[in-house]
Amino acid sequence: MNLHHALETYRGHTVPRFRLIEKRNRWFTVSGVVILLSLGGLLFRGLNLSIDFEGGAKLEYPFKTSVTVQQVEGVLSANGHPNSQVQIVNGNTISIRTSTLTAKTGQSEILLKALADQAGITTSDINQTDIGPTWGGEISKKAVRGLIVVLLGIGLYIGLRFEPKMAAGAMIALVHDVVITAGIYALVGREVTPATVIAILTILGFSLYDTVVIYDKIQENTTGSGMVAKLGYAETVNDSLNHVLMRSVNTSLVVLLPILSLLLFGGDTLKDFAFAMFIGVTTGAYSSIFIAAPILVILKGREKRFQQLEQRRAARPVRVGMGAAAGEAAASEAAATRSTARTSSGTARPRSKGKRKPPAKRKRR
Repeated sequence: MNLHHALETYRGHTVPRFRLIEKRNRWFTVSGVVILLSLGGLLFRGLNLSIDFEGGAKLEYPFKTSVTVQQVEGVLSANGHPNSQVQIVNGNTISIRTSTLTAKTGQSEILLKALADQAGITTSDINQTDIGPTWGGEISKKAVRGLIVVLLGIGLYIGLRFEPKMAAGAMIALVHDVVITAGIYALVGREVTPATVIAILTILGFSLYDTVVIYDKIQENTTGSGMVAKLGYAETVNDSLNHVLMRSVNTSLVVLLPILSLLLFGGDTLKDFAFAMFIGVTTGAYSSIFIAAPILVILKGREKRFQQLEQRRAARPVRVGMGAAAGEAAASEAAATRSTARTSSGTARPRSKGKRKPPAKRKRR
């Protein structure tokens, strides 16, 4: 494929001929490896949940006296908070995530006074947000409940719009996207915030849109047309994927470009949202093409009517070949018979090269 042909294919002027369904085991292997890594990250590292889910305290304050992360951690450890997370944001603000400060009011006041003295500010300059564990647990339950409701709603919609087997393929692709996104969060140790949950729910909708476009094209080509009888179900799905492939790729790229700008130049809150969106949109575009459609082929291939169709298609080339061979044999035999008859009757009379006489005119009565 030269550069001009590749550009024409990217623009959608020509239809590619990739063997996507034929190589489905390769895509399943890639996804399986990534899912195993993601599950390993979730089991051994775990998610870095924010205080909105776990409960705790978040302190933010500017500093006038130069301090380091180690110095702030030393003050926190001396006041009973050894496992706190400290960050210096934008070079002039300290952000601390620690356990709740409401349990022991006296100790929390001592801690705030020590941090303020270290930074050269007063305790009134410290912005304190405290969330109890009960509230964090309730937020976590609502997030999980919302995710389950979304998945069930998507499965019901696909089942009613298309068919249950397509719903099963779409659900597997969506679970694939959620597991990989959560696993990458666990592996990189990025903090999971409510913005992350919003981003995950958003990418599920985007992945569903891409899958619906592909399934709609598959249904169009497999219903009320002779493509399945001519090519088979798997080859028809492969042809359908090639027709919508560039559309899916270009749609994903258009969405990824602004997300990438937010990830590179946005603030901390926007970066949390953009990171989940970037991972989710990428995996969603991948799963719609390389997971949802091949799984549909496997599920539909177990139906008796498609198995019988494949058996007839496998037998059809043999019959055509036998018919062609018989026709050639008959033609050869006829030619040999004519040659024998011509030889036995002598040389054929040569045709006259003169002009043929015009037919006589009929006399009128």
